Amino acid sequence: MLHLGDPAPAFSASDQDGKIHTLHAYSGRWLLLYFYPKDDTPGCTIEACGFRDQYTEISKQVVILGVSKDTIESHQRFAKKFALPFPLLTDPDRVIITAYGADGEIFPKRVSFLIDSQGSIAKIYDNIDCGSHAQEVRRDIAEFVGSP
Repeated sequence: MLHLGDPAPAFSASDQDGKIHTLHAYSGRWLLLYFYPKDDTPGCTIEACGFRDQYTEISKQVVILGVSKDTIESHQRFAKKFALPFPLLTDPDRVIITAYGADGEIFPKRVSFLIDSQGSIAKIYDNIDCGSHAQEVRRDIAEFVGSP
């Protein structure tokens, strides 16, 4: 289990467009790594669309990356259907999911990590309300990073 202040585990994964994302590539930037159970399910859609709707403001200061075990093709359909403007990383072998303690029995847990520009865990969201998660993250960004 990760704790506040811990170094974020390194990762490397493809997004819905086949582009590789690594933790190292975001060095010097704040990052929200959010884990969710499954593409195109009710709670996951509400959560993703919340980030979509807040994307313009959040992305001024923080990179958003979604992570699930779904395939690239599933991520492509999900991102297109809901016009998601941020990458969705595929982790079919649950390497990243396990490293971040987001593994559930069947599907990944719904948990998010706000990672600071030095690569440390600044906040862990483990009791998520899908409908208000994006607003909660936006408030925390203002507290941690300041207004753009």
